[in-house]
Amino acid sequence: MEITYRKHEDFCVPNLLMHGSEPAAYGRFGRMRLKYLKEHRRGTYTTLKTSGQLTHHLNEIDREANQMLRLLIEQMAQAQGITEQLKAEDQVAWVGAVNCIRSAVEEIVLNELICC
Repeated sequence: MEITYRKHEDFCVPNLLMHGSEPAAYGRFGRMRLKYLKEHRRGTYTTLKTSGQLTHHLNEIDREANQMLRLLIEQMAQAQGITEQLKAEDQVAWVGAVNCIRSAVEEIVLNELICC
């Protein structure tokens, strides 16, 4: 990789713009991963940042985490017998059960994908 320079006042400043990088489309889990990397994995963060792969990594983690979240919620709800019939009969019980499942699944996703 060849580094080019531009003149700024009396100094030569390197052109360190990343070409062809993908747009940052990550959401909540991508932001959580970014915060974790900055606070606990500085070497990995720096390597990803300088290689231009940080945005791709965060987009991928966010996509995988959301996919895992949906799949695990669906599987756990099915395993615990949380159905649309329960939702129609007792909405409060259904909401409580789904919220409990969502909390457990989010904890799993955090431990498996975000903080690893």
